[in-house]
Amino acid sequence: MSACVPTRATDSHQNRTKRAPQPHSPPPPPPRRFRIAGADVSASIAVFLIALPLSLGIALATGAPLQAGLVAAAAGGLVAGRLGGCPLQVSGPAAGLTVVTADLIHRYGWRTTCAVTVLAGLAQLALGCLRVARTALAVSPAIVHGMLAGIGVTIAVAQLHIVLGGTPQSSVLANLRALPAQLADVHPADVAMSVLTLALLLLWPRVPGRLGHLMRKIPAALVAVAGATLTASLAGLSLAKVDLPSWSSHALAGLPEGPALGIAAAVLTTTLVCSVQSLLGAVAVDKLVAGQPGLSARVGRSDLNRELLGQGAANIVSGALGGLPVAGVAVRSSANVQAGAVSRNSTMLHGVLVVVAALLMVPVLELIPLASLAALVMAVGIQMVSLNHIRTVTRHREVLVYVVTTLGVVFLGVLEGVLLGVTVAVAVALNRLAHTRITHDEKEGVHHVHVRGQLTFLAVPRLSRTLHHVPQGTHVVVELDGSFMDHAAYESLQDWQNSHTARGGTAELTGRRTGVRDTGPDHTGIEAVLADTATGTTIGATSGTTTAAPARTTADAPTGGPTTSTVCRCHPWTPWRNHQCDHRRSTPAGGHPAEQTDQPADRPAPGTAEPSSPGTGPHPGTGTHPGAGPNPGADTGTHPGTGTHPGTGTPTGTGTPRSGTGTGTAGSQLARGISAFQRDTAPLVRGELARLAKEGQRPSQLFLTCADSRLVTSMITSSGPGDLFVVRNVGNLVPPSGEESGDDSVAAAIEYAVDVLRVRSITVCGHSGCGAMQALLNSEPGGTQTPLKRWLRHGVPSLERMADDGRPWARLAGRAPADAVEQLCLTNVVQQLEHLRGHESVARALREGALELHGMYFHVGEAQAYLLTEADGGGLFDGVGVADMSA
Repeated sequence: MSACVPTRATDSHQNRTKRAPQPHSPPPPPPRRFRIAGADVSASIAVFLIALPLSLGIALATGAPLQAGLVAAAAGGLVAGRLGGCPLQVSGPAAGLTVVTADLIHRYGWRTTCAVTVLAGLAQLALGCLRVARTALAVSPAIVHGMLAGIGVTIAVAQLHIVLGGTPQSSVLANLRALPAQLADVHPADVAMSVLTLALLLLWPRVPGRLGHLMRKIPAALVAVAGATLTASLAGLSLAKVDLPSWSSHALAGLPEGPALGIAAAVLTTTLVCSVQSLLGAVAVDKLVAGQPGLSARVGRSDLNRELLGQGAANIVSGALGGLPVAGVAVRSSANVQAGAVSRNSTMLHGVLVVVAALLMVPVLELIPLASLAALVMAVGIQMVSLNHIRTVTRHREVLVYVVTTLGVVFLGVLEGVLLGVTVAVAVALNRLAHTRITHDEKEGVHHVHVRGQLTFLAVPRLSRTLHHVPQGTHVVVELDGSFMDHAAYESLQDWQNSHTARGGTAELTGRRTGVRDTGPDHTGIEAVLADTATGTTIGATSGTTTAAPARTTADAPTGGPTTSTVCRCHPWTPWRNHQCDHRRSTPAGGHPAEQTDQPADRPAPGTAEPSSPGTGPHPGTGTHPGAGPNPGADTGTHPGTGTHPGTGTPTGTGTPRSGTGTGTAGSQLARGISAFQRDTAPLVRGELARLAKEGQRPSQLFLTCADSRLVTSMITSSGPGDLFVVRNVGNLVPPSGEESGDDSVAAAIEYAVDVLRVRSITVCGHSGCGAMQALLNSEPGGTQTPLKRWLRHGVPSLERMADDGRPWARLAGRAPADAVEQLCLTNVVQQLEHLRGHESVARALREGALELHGMYFHVGEAQAYLLTEADGGGLFDGVGVADMSA
């Protein structure tokens, strides 16, 4: 490595950054020609192959003309695809609307049903203009899942008659009553084609090996219907098949005929189901897109109000042309994203293909057995009763709402079932608000008062009575396990707190998001419990709120040591800041309280030490931050008030040195942290960790990053136990495979993650102010080969890549790198990904399509993550913002 490389890199950086777009320059003009990406073309074909049989099957299930399903699929693809706010959502006839539409056709006829569809579209346009899309998502998930489950049961029971060769009745009860007679009159040909369809539908996605991976590119629904059609044609079976009359005789919408109140209820029901299903589908698509970093930067987040407008326009067009109601369809939307769609062109092109098929493929479509379509729709109905949804509502104690909604939809109708579910949900919420369980017990001299439920004025008498039975002068732990506390309960708890501490007792108040400790008279602790409990959210660990008796004097203290009463004022996120609390009161050996400080909660008081920064500077304990360098905001001087590192110097308020062996400041902090984990966090995660211990780890990705203490991988990725297989080293380096004197530990971790754990992705994450990259830039040739220098030789290719004029530089979207260190940090991520591809296990998994590689850069000072979106050439890192996340 030449000593002139850093200078060369800096000069080159100054020249090359001129080519980067300026932050405030106008965006480039859009291309003049209309172009469709190849990924959109392939995705549209995949979606079309799924939509064609499903559209015919849903039309069959509703009793509508079969062309109506094709009209709705075309209108959903072209109109909703062009005007909607979720570019990758595919709309068309949905199974969730089957029961509603079938009931309308039975009551009012087909032409009036089309008119209801048009009116529902107008209602959706009005709702979109009023911008109430987000309000629609306020419906309890238990109600939505129950509604879909009820619709699924209704579909499955009705289609079972067609599978058996019969005709479905008008209601679930009628279908159930007619089932024994239908079982006595089974048509073998229909049953055979239905069984074949279901078998192909079930087994096709489960074909193992590389052949199975290739076969799964063809949708199972298409294979199932095509297989049954081909078998019926070759065997010459006599059974009912698709009948598509001439388009010249296709019935269009007419004026609604029927009672005004009934028509209004039908419009309301259709609008409700179409809107809720479409909006929930858009949110689900956002989650799928967020899982693909490159796609999320290109597509962005859905505009739900615009999506409502697009769905309304599609329903108007579909109803006017004699089509079924239109809504967002989860199966087709997920297939669209997974097939690689990058814009709304895939959705629109799928609509074009449906139109072409409806006009030119009629002879082929008329070969499809109706029993095969019925089996396909019956399978969709069964899948709508999701076990995952049932587990979710059970975990949230909303089974009653789910069951009532499901049964209401099955036996009464969609609108009636939803209204019944809303009524039960409100009753359950009021019951939870009014019923609070308060218990009191004693364990090892500590009194525990557990309050489960919402703490309102209704529970104040019982709370006061329970607290009154707690003996004076004892230690009490009050556990507030709820998400709401009103003012009456707050005052009652505060009054008891004043009285109990005045009589020499201690009280520890723990809530669901508490994180403030106080021993002073201002009672910030109870206020923090109130503030955090009112949020109604849980972040995992519970710090607790402590209110203690006045500080002890030397007469109370053990002989020969100081007595310190530490006051912690951490906010919930300050544990990520190394517990830099505001120590309000400390009592030295003399027994007199030290002067209280009034430092902000996020800065240490004078005489305490800040956390050190990782890097390449002096060893901890020398009075300076290691790795002082270009990191913005880094402290390069001594610790305020001390000049020594915690655990190695002299603590404030005493003249007795402490060693760093666990009995000093650092050791006490470690012990306090472990104790807090065992008390607060361990009970919350013990069940999950027990499951992981039993089942073994199944991480989804390998996360390779720097050993820098400021990078908390679980925090910046919002992950938990069992999610990430993490490898950390200085500089997030990946030694090239097979290199002499290479590091086998990194290679072994990669091999284990890919071949044994079967991770689906590997992420290499660099960060700003990396001490390893700074040391690489500042290194001189020759000299003593320390372990650090020998390790950093794996970063030399990154330095050479940055200095190569023939290669474009890695860059950030929207701005140029701040300096040569940041430029090298970005380049190093790209280079280490190249090293990663050279490992045999990684190369093999990439060839098989079983693995993805991702690059990531985290700017510590800005708390901003960037993902590598363009790996060609130098690489472009695009920022991830709130707008890129799902709702």
